[in-house]
Amino acid sequence: MTSLVRCVANCPTMSLVESCTSLREIKQIHAQLLINGFLNHPYLLAQFVASIALNHPSNLEYSNHVLDKCECPSLFAFNSMIRAHSKSSTPQKSLYFYSKILQNPDLCPDNYTFTFLVRACAQLSDRGTGPAVHGAAFRRGFENDPHVQSGLIFMYAELGSLDSSRQVFVEIPEPDLVCQTAMVSACSRLGDLSFACELFNKMPQRDDIAWNAMVAGYAQCGKAREALDLFHLMQLEGVKVNEVSMVSVLSACAHLGALDQGRWAHAYIKKNRLTVTVTLGTTLIDMYAKCGNIDKAMEVFWAMKEKNVYTWSSAMGGLALNGAGEKCLELFLLMEMEGVQPNEVTFLSLLRGCSVAGLVEEGHKYFELMCNVYKLKPQLEHYGCMVDLYGRAGHLDKALDVINNMPMKPHAGAWGALLNACRMYRNKELGELASRKIVELGARNHGAYVQLSNIYAESRDWDRATIMRETMKAKYVRKIPGCSLIDVDGEVHEFSAGDVKIC
Repeated sequence: MTSLVRCVANCPTMSLVESCTSLREIKQIHAQLLINGFLNHPYLLAQFVASIALNHPSNLEYSNHVLDKCECPSLFAFNSMIRAHSKSSTPQKSLYFYSKILQNPDLCPDNYTFTFLVRACAQLSDRGTGPAVHGAAFRRGFENDPHVQSGLIFMYAELGSLDSSRQVFVEIPEPDLVCQTAMVSACSRLGDLSFACELFNKMPQRDDIAWNAMVAGYAQCGKAREALDLFHLMQLEGVKVNEVSMVSVLSACAHLGALDQGRWAHAYIKKNRLTVTVTLGTTLIDMYAKCGNIDKAMEVFWAMKEKNVYTWSSAMGGLALNGAGEKCLELFLLMEMEGVQPNEVTFLSLLRGCSVAGLVEEGHKYFELMCNVYKLKPQLEHYGCMVDLYGRAGHLDKALDVINNMPMKPHAGAWGALLNACRMYRNKELGELASRKIVELGARNHGAYVQLSNIYAESRDWDRATIMRETMKAKYVRKIPGCSLIDVDGEVHEFSAGDVKIC
């Protein structure tokens, strides 16, 4: 081993791999290592392969090629490839390298193999592979390894099987902090906040991952105020705040429309010099847009050096939400010029922009562009936008045609958009149809009854308006009181219709 250490020390070229910026540089280093004979030792070759795979994900294929040329590949090299592919867009290749380990009589998978392998299975849509790997880990005696256990909890959660995650957790005699954190994260993400809270409160130690999981869980489940309260407690506890924390906080602010708290969060990011990643920047745009400050949202957008399709789509959606339909379309043209490939979310923002601006022909054109040029399959939300587009413009027959020609069963959103248009243009007959369809989809939907009642009232058909109100009473359908949110000194207050002032 001493000679091996000396060999590594005498090989400064090996340390340069991590700092390479291109495949050409990697190949130059590879050539120097071959010329000087440093890659004759399996350990050094494994280090070289691992350095390429883990530090240069875009060059995974090259590391695959190097490993294929190796006569005696080590377990470390294979584990590194499994780990690298588990984080890549090709997680299925992790299984290929696992099979290579099994085919080699001199090698045997260890706990690291299964730790990385279950992480790869979490990225696969094939629900049969994960349990098979779980079984293999069990058979080889790694079911008590804490890293494998936490990986299994994470894997089942990613596959949407919270019961399986729980089963793994309850079978651990004394779960460590890693497993407890993984379980809290799983429950929070999949909506079981009660169990997550119970476990979180019992944890003797809580790391930043557990705190972030709870804050994110509240934010994702619509409990925005609880998310902000927990974040405040997180700060009091002195827990390190990172990008994940701030994404959850900004999402909560967007849900509440709490602009002042959103501004504070943005200032906190700047003060603590947190890197504004694509995800964090996109969330900032979404927060400002939903809080009504579209100018600030676009300021953040233009300042971002790196943008992905979700960043562009979020900015376009914000413009549409704030009534700037024409600017939304202009931004899409610029996005195309930048070579960014649009997705379903992009066209949803586009169609909403066309709808608010009354751009019927443009909306039809972009719907066709989505289907015929970009080959994207419209979802229920896209059809709902088309119904709203035609309905707002008064083309009620075309709106109904969209609903009748949908390839899937129309949802309440599409019928609701038609019902809103019927009220706008006082079309009782079509309004009755839309209302009846909404009631069939959800008998306790108060909006359908109220809207149709209003249509009758505006048409001075008082008898039918009264009948609708009586029907609501008979079916115990209640109109949900309207509520308002106001941000005072950084604290969000909610007021509902019918609230009594208490002095």
